[in-house]
Amino acid sequence: MYKNFIKQVFDSVIALIGLLLLFPVFLLITLILFVTNNGKPFFFHQRPGKNGVPIYVIKFKSMNDKKDENGEFLPFKQRVTKFGDFIRKFSLDEIPQLINVLKGDMSLVGPRPLLMSYIPIYNERQLRRHNVKPGITGWAQINGRNSITWLQKFELDVWYVDNISFFLDIKILLLTVKKVIFKEDINNSDNINMEAFDGTN
Repeated sequence: MYKNFIKQVFDSVIALIGLLLLFPVFLLITLILFVTNNGKPFFFHQRPGKNGVPIYVIKFKSMNDKKDENGEFLPFKQRVTKFGDFIRKFSLDEIPQLINVLKGDMSLVGPRPLLMSYIPIYNERQLRRHNVKPGITGWAQINGRNSITWLQKFELDVWYVDNISFFLDIKILLLTVKKVIFKEDINNSDNINMEAFDGTN
């Protein structure tokens, strides 16, 4: 009942309340990034949604588009802006994903949406992380995030899929808020500070 119906209602209500409460912050960040990022305050990236169906995840743009002489993007540390680094530290770059939740693409809590290119190299068990909508935060995010391996993350994701409940979601949301407030490794991008998943790591 919760997984198939109440969770979606809960997500929509909390996401709407969150956007309303955070609207002044949302507007201020948008204006600052519009000026500092040449009119591009948002970043849209295709990621797998429920059942692997592609969605476009919305985030505040924390990096510039500088490239090297070969036309390749410069490394992360050379592209992240000072303001971008600030909003990442406090997870403010994740705020626009509340729009994804309202659209029905994402949930507040669920396995983080990673790269489309990972889908072909997941094993059968790892693919089960896509049996539910991806989330803004999740069980893996409050249990180590980038301090654990990809394989450990996926095990935590599948555990969440098998144990979804209202009280578990509340627990994850509350622990996420705690980690954001105390900056406990909650907003290191899911790919930037780790080696790419290759099916074995």
